[in-house]
Order: sequence, then structure tokens, then C-alpha cells
Amino acid sequence: MRAAPLHGTVVAGDEIPNVQDEVPALAVAAAFAEGVTEFRDAAELAVKESDRIRTLHEELSKLGVAVEARPDGLVVRGGRPRPARLDGHGDHRIAMAAAVAAHALETPSTVCGWGAVAASYPSFADDLAALVS
Repeated sequence: MRAAPLHGTVVAGDEIPNVQDEVPALAVAAAFAEGVTEFRDAAELAVKESDRIRTLHEELSKLGVAVEARPDGLVVRGGRPRPARLDGHGDHRIAMAAAVAAHALETPSTVCGWGAVAASYPSFADDLAALVS
């Protein structure tokens, strides 16, 4: 497995339709990156299985990440997230992103509302565990 430092970026415009469903995972990556990552032109996030702008703001804030919710996206200031009790908000992509964040931390975190993952990726927990073991 290879790893490299992550650096902030801007995800906007024509890129957004191609990564709309991946924004929760990308926002988690941004939380661990150096610098600022902006997600723009992504107002549709507010009308998914949850209001993903609001839920990402809430969950990243629990991790101690500086995050700003905007009407069309998020601004995430990367740093050193801390352990937290996270919630999937009934949204499979938020729950999976929270699990990725929890696994990236050195000390344990908890993800509640895990049942939503069954909607799209029932074996996600097993596959994630295989990657990190």
C-alpha cells in the first residue's frame, strides 16, 4: 500500500456531477489534508438521502475539523481530526464516510446509524476492515 500527504484543492464546476456521491468521502479526506478544500457548485448535496451539506458540517465538526457550510457546498480546513461519536444520519454515504474517518484516526471512534449502509454496500464494513488490517 502507498500513501502520500494530501493537499487541499477546489472541487467545482464540471467536476461536481462526476463526484456528487463521493463528496462525503472526499470531505473526510479533506479533513486530513494540509490546507483548505472547497466544494462549490454542489447545492444538490442538500437534497440527497440527507442534507449532506448540513450532515457533513455536523460530523466533521465533531471531529474538531474547521468546516464551513455554504448554500452550494463546503469549505474544509484540513488538520488533525480527533476521535468522536459520529452519526450516519440515515444516509449510506455519510455512514461510510464516517467509518473511513473513524478508521483513519489513531484512537477509536464510533459510527451510529450504520444500518443505512445496507442500501448500497452491505459488505462495506468487511471490505474496509480488509483494507486496514
